[in-house]
Amino acid sequence: QLIQITNSSSSFYHLNQLLGNRHVAAHLVHQRALSGADAINALRPFYFAVHPDFFGQHPREREVNENSIKRLNGYLENLQKPGTRSVQPTKLTFYVREIKDKEDIQKDILPHGFRLVSFTLQTKDVLTTVMDVLKSCSLSTEHMKGLKASSESPKSRQPVAGHGNPFYRPIKWDKSYYSFTGSRDPEQELEQAKKVEPTLSLWLRNHEKEATKKQNASVPRREELKRLKKELCQKFALEDIRWQRSWGVTHRCCQLQSLSRLSQQNPEDVLNLRGHTIIFTDQSGMNASGHVMLGTMDVHHQWTKLFVSLPSYRSLHLQTEWLKERISHVLGGIQVIDIERLGPVQPIEEHFSILNTFHKRLLARRLALHPRSLQGLAMTLENDRSSPSLHEMGHFIIPATCEPSRLQTFLQSMAWEARQRIKHRNQLQAEEEEVLLHCLEGLALRNLSKEPSVRHNQMIPCCRRLLEERSPLMEGLRVEVSHFYSVMQDGDLCIPWDWKG
Repeated sequence: QLIQITNSSSSFYHLNQLLGNRHVAAHLVHQRALSGADAINALRPFYFAVHPDFFGQHPREREVNENSIKRLNGYLENLQKPGTRSVQPTKLTFYVREIKDKEDIQKDILPHGFRLVSFTLQTKDVLTTVMDVLKSCSLSTEHMKGLKASSESPKSRQPVAGHGNPFYRPIKWDKSYYSFTGSRDPEQELEQAKKVEPTLSLWLRNHEKEATKKQNASVPRREELKRLKKELCQKFALEDIRWQRSWGVTHRCCQLQSLSRLSQQNPEDVLNLRGHTIIFTDQSGMNASGHVMLGTMDVHHQWTKLFVSLPSYRSLHLQTEWLKERISHVLGGIQVIDIERLGPVQPIEEHFSILNTFHKRLLARRLALHPRSLQGLAMTLENDRSSPSLHEMGHFIIPATCEPSRLQTFLQSMAWEARQRIKHRNQLQAEEEEVLLHCLEGLALRNLSKEPSVRHNQMIPCCRRLLEERSPLMEGLRVEVSHFYSVMQDGDLCIPWDWKG
């Protein structure tokens, strides 16, 4: 009778009366001691860091976070359902806004800064789930200490004998019981559930139709985008038009239409764009590479003001190029390069300031470097570094305030290693291009690309495994190798580089 009662949440009150012990009730529900409302309150720092409303200028990241929040909410709901013994492991991916601790949150949100976080939930209760989410996103759990302590204290987890309270011990059947009766072993089910990971074939079967439908619906918009881009490039002799963020096709069309309208209203000002590359991004200005940045949240007046100022920006860009040449001459022919960032773009004013400061430091000390000893190597200058380092791709990362003699020693000692890494990078790049082409043709994909955060040594095995899998469901689709599964608003299919077969 006791076993039958414990299997029914509706009989919980009768069980409590039967045993005459309120501590038993606390024990039976300790896994769900944290209610849904409590969970939402506890996850406030998390929601503040990932809520889609804060990603208005980043539609791709917004969409990923929306989907993951839905999955997280579903996971929490399943944990709170009566009779739930195990929940399917769930992989979540979030773009987390960088927020500094111990200061005013509103003031310390880093502009447009976020990082990619992926983790799999395999928890058995709401409290542990909340803790896992916060820790996985590197968020503070200080506010959870009280809840955690109360839920894990012996008094809340184990009834006390004596004072009229009967001794309670949960029943744990021997494995032979489940074999003999044919009943399900909850522990075994949980272990099996943990091992279950979504496979590529299963995910494609569930989402291929959605991707195809969205992709077909986006065809007219893609054609319009292609037409607008070609028209503007020809009209103003532009080198190229790019986007820093993965905005959808509709969003991009709107941006080009806005630029086209502005060119009709102020044709003379827009002529200053000739020969430039335009990048739609989060702020207006010119970046370190000399490309014109158009802030997507700026109004036409701000764009027009930028166009008028372009001659001054070009002059500043020429000065930065001259500084790079002088630095290269002093440092044995090493090239100062600009690497496009995933985060905030470095304006040319800031870039010039860093180059100028660094150049003055070099002139103050005469370095004994052969004019061509570091030719073929590259370096970037960073303001937020304290010591020089060598990137895995072979370029040096140098602090703008680096002491010249220390810099010389570091460059000379690491030059051979840098050349080896560059050689390895070039080999990987060539190998990736080759296998990507084979994959594109062999799987009859409409397009195959990768996120910038996916490295060569991740993309290459991913493509090879796709060729081995040869799923017919991918035929004709636009595929992007990323860190998560998702169907984007225009039908692009995102798959993780380490997908399970």
